Amino acid sequence: MTEMIELIKETERVILVGVSVDDSDDTEKSLDELEELAKTAGAVTVGRIVQNREQIHPGTYVGKGKLEEIKDMIWETEATGIICDDELSPVQLGNLQDELDTKIMDRTLIILDIFASRASTNEGKIQVELAQLKYRQSRLTGLGKSLSRLGGGIGTRGPGEKKLEMDRRLIKGRIAQLNRELKEVKRHREVTRDQRNRTRIPVIAIVGYTNAGKSTLLNKLTGASVLEEDKLFATLDPTTRGLKLPSKQEVLLTDTVGFIRKLPHHLIEAFKSTLEEAKYADIILHVVDTSNPQMDEQMYIVYETLRNLEVVDKTVITAFNKQDKMEADPVIRDFKADYTVKISAKTGYGLDMLQEVIETVLRERKIEIARLYDYNEAGKIQLIRKYGELLEEEYREDGVYVRAFVSKEIYGQIC
Repeated sequence: MTEMIELIKETERVILVGVSVDDSDDTEKSLDELEELAKTAGAVTVGRIVQNREQIHPGTYVGKGKLEEIKDMIWETEATGIICDDELSPVQLGNLQDELDTKIMDRTLIILDIFASRASTNEGKIQVELAQLKYRQSRLTGLGKSLSRLGGGIGTRGPGEKKLEMDRRLIKGRIAQLNRELKEVKRHREVTRDQRNRTRIPVIAIVGYTNAGKSTLLNKLTGASVLEEDKLFATLDPTTRGLKLPSKQEVLLTDTVGFIRKLPHHLIEAFKSTLEEAKYADIILHVVDTSNPQMDEQMYIVYETLRNLEVVDKTVITAFNKQDKMEADPVIRDFKADYTVKISAKTGYGLDMLQEVIETVLRERKIEIARLYDYNEAGKIQLIRKYGELLEEEYREDGVYVRAFVSKEIYGQIC
């Protein structure tokens, strides 16, 4: 009998390394998240080391004593690499490579790697490759040595080793080409946005920390078939779907990429055109994972990211999601939100209330009308049906009596 030989792909074993420079740092929580990121990227964490320092070591990220401790842990755990919780400079990357003689990665590289595996649209792929190339442009030597060690694995998706072998001139040329392509994508996005504005259909941007349940909520409300996984950054490419509210009014829901602590600036820059969907939306729907112990910190990071994107003066509805995971009914608040509602996107709990809140917000922006139209003014009534919220329509001898909520723009055309 022929013996079956099973080929098993070796899983990378990594050690997480963090530096705490302040007593108020939540370094352990940050490393918990980094472990989840590593898992999403396909690695298993076999150890973690935190050093308390007044500041991050400019040459080696951690001090000499910790370097020895890391060396010992690499040997004891048979680790194949380390992941530092902050973005490493080219100098730190090169020195750590020389000192530890193992694969060196940082938080930014892992996030970029996950994004590369998640991007499915042309726009997403362009944005990820652009972010990767900008990140690697100044790190060619250090990363080249580090990534060639294991011939693949996490941190090597997207441009990968092949592009790392290009000289800086070629990378610069590729970046310029991607920027031109991205400019065209942005122009197309602006045209789409202008078309939406002309249709006068309100736009709601769904924002939130990664894995808060944004895609599940979008799917439940609109029947969209967006990937749902209990993983960080399960979906990357933005999705826009129409939703007809109970009042028959239509709105557009746009999912955005999940936020995360220490989101690499390369990514914010590359994904600006995508994230700007929140900037031009009428309402911000902030989805929060209520079951996460770090809920408050995650909410803070979302608001900080929105502030950095200059998303201001927007009505915010916060949906406290994953109520199905809650054993008790804790008091939860969001002082920055205009409205809050408890929901479970998975079970559908609270979604009726959420839609009622959306309708309330939309009504606040409208003018209530109650008037009689002549039968020859059917076009105006059609405008109300299409873009307003029709409450009452009664056909009388002398015309059609209409009671409705309409936007200021529509009001000027129907009165």
